Amino acid sequence: MIILDTDLMIDLLREYPPAVTWLESISEEEIVLPGFVVMELIQGCRNKGEQERVKRELSSYCVEWPSSDICDGALSVFVRYYLSHGIGILDTIIGQMAVALNLPLYTFNKKHYEVIPGLKIVQPYDRSSQ
Repeated sequence: MIILDTDLMIDLLREYPPAVTWLESISEEEIVLPGFVVMELIQGCRNKGEQERVKRELSSYCVEWPSSDICDGALSVFVRYYLSHGIGILDTIIGQMAVALNLPLYTFNKKHYEVIPGLKIVQPYDRSSQ
């Protein structure tokens, strides 16, 4: 089981070839999308047609929401690192969700997450040509 961040889902929705190839290579892996990732993707839609397309594309993924314990852990991380590192609220919750579930977070936004203790970040394909 793996957790995907918003940036990877954007690559997949845009059918970026390295992202599609990577997804095909892990076809047996269960993918979890934090509910906040889904909300960020919907927030990026410019019209109802895009929104319907995103909803349709995401219907095959497992969407999970953080428990209150995960939110408590995220609050602790946020208080500790917001002033010193400017960590975002949603990034903190998404990262803490991965930590609590003992799963890697697949993202290219390493800077957003690197201060979260115990978080394993994976960049699954080369983005240098993007």
